[in-house]
Amino acid sequence: MMSLRHGQPDTAGLGMTSQRARDRLVDDLRAKGIADAHVLDAIRTVPRHLFIDEALASRAYENTALPIGCGQTISQPWVVARMTEVLLAGPNFANGGGKVLEIGTGSGYQAAVLSGLVDQVYSIERIDELLRPTRRRLRKLGYGNIRVRHDDGRIGWPELAPFDGILVTAATARIEPALLDQLAEGGRLIAPVGPSSQQELVCYQRDADGITESNLGAVLFVPLLSGTVR
Repeated sequence: MMSLRHGQPDTAGLGMTSQRARDRLVDDLRAKGIADAHVLDAIRTVPRHLFIDEALASRAYENTALPIGCGQTISQPWVVARMTEVLLAGPNFANGGGKVLEIGTGSGYQAAVLSGLVDQVYSIERIDELLRPTRRRLRKLGYGNIRVRHDDGRIGWPELAPFDGILVTAATARIEPALLDQLAEGGRLIAPVGPSSQQELVCYQRDADGITESNLGAVLFVPLLSGTVR
């Protein structure tokens, strides 16, 4: 059984919003089909209000996406929970542990949720202006098993491959072969695929016989862009 092991931040004195608001969010996610107790516990534990602008903190535990600057958003909690739940249902996480690559660090919230559920999280962000405060935030909150990098996420992090799981948090017309090549056997890649008007969340799993795909339903993400931005 997996349990929250890493990335439990010391949030004392940091103005945490009420536990009641967190509990309501978890109840809402459970009602919407999120069943993994460890994922729900991670959502309950991670201080989402510290990953968004202070002016939006009162909305932190609503089940909605919120702006984080640079034209990007912090994903809806249901989407974070769903992607995490499907990823960790893969065979490589059956006994806990595991190494995950995230494409699109953003505010760091998804990485923080993963931090307590897997051994190591590697995350890539193309927008340096976004990554710099995120790096400081993760360090301040004590997420010691998250490593971030400013780079083009479409190429992945080949020198650290293979990964037991890969999460892509921006939509792409097709998954880059370079990312699929970095999946370990038994690993899963979860990504939104398709144009802005018709995206589907897709799970790719690498097995001995190749890659299988399964559709997880309609979603809406910002686009996955190439290159890096200072």
